[in-house]
Amino acid sequence: MPTSQDMTTDPDTGLLDALQHQVAVFARRAEQTRLGGVGQVRNSMDRAAYLLLNRLDQEGPMGVKALAAGMGIDSSTVTRQVAPLVDTGLVKRTSHPEDGRAVVLQLSPRGQARLDEVRSSRRELMAQVTDGWTEEERDAFCTLLTRFNSALSARQSAAGAEGGTEPGAEGAATGSEAPPAS
Repeated sequence: MPTSQDMTTDPDTGLLDALQHQVAVFARRAEQTRLGGVGQVRNSMDRAAYLLLNRLDQEGPMGVKALAAGMGIDSSTVTRQVAPLVDTGLVKRTSHPEDGRAVVLQLSPRGQARLDEVRSSRRELMAQVTDGWTEEERDAFCTLLTRFNSALSARQSAAGAEGGTEPGAEGAATGSEAPPAS
């Protein structure tokens, strides 16, 4: 198996160093602002909650295992992350229509309203941050960022299939997340 050293040539090193630095800066800035939006909604929903609510909104009611598989995280992690969402009434647990013993998670009307509010605030933040960008630049950035996230997710999935998991992989496999609907 080629090493990382074998995969890069000297001319690529500078660019890859710049890329990894910019990704690190982005991660820090994203965590500092939580890319939470603007106004009163700013920083009002953590990343895990947002991604779970978004997945339920995009794909409809589902069980914990399906939700975990779709997000690339462990079922116990989903269970832990969903508990406060159920407690606050953003997600409701119902019985599976075909197997009453199984639990199905679904977005509550309150959860839908809250998700819509957060999306709107985050959309406004994206508009402000990319103010002055052309539509083509926004589209290209979104396309490349989606591709980057997908590649990270595929890499993590491959590492998991080989029996090893990357450090911090439990909460990081969100690259397969589709962008929220507008």
